[in-house]
Amino acid sequence: MIRDDIKVALVTAMKARETDKTAALRLIQAAIKNRDIEARTGGAPADDDQLVTDVLRKMAKQRRESIEMYDKGGRAELADAERAELAVIEGFLPAQMDEAAQAAVIDAIATELGATGPKDMGRVIALLKERHGSQIDMSRASGLVKARLTA
Repeated sequence: MIRDDIKVALVTAMKARETDKTAALRLIQAAIKNRDIEARTGGAPADDDQLVTDVLRKMAKQRRESIEMYDKGGRAELADAERAELAVIEGFLPAQMDEAAQAAVIDAIATELGATGPKDMGRVIALLKERHGSQIDMSRASGLVKARLTA
């Protein structure tokens, strides 16, 4: 499980006295713990890795946005710190499918469901997220699904 990998990496980073990596891993654990607390009040996903992956993706997106803003503002030292955190976060994310593989999966699901138009987009995306949610960036996938169903 990804959660266990993060714990092991934290212990290793602490023993190696890698302060930046230790700080990033502690941030990850804090974000996961916050998500666990939120999940207690709502419905927690059945798959723990999915929960952790969602948290990591959100953190990675925040870091990318921060890097962009820091670069525009001429704050290279802050951008570099965010890049270092992003590298640690991305180290725990599952490998992503390339665009050709995403298109093939979307075609297969659309064919399986008999999806013919934009009205079927929700069903295709739901099944895509259920089967391949950890391997596909859903924000990009929705554009591919829309293109496939309107073509």
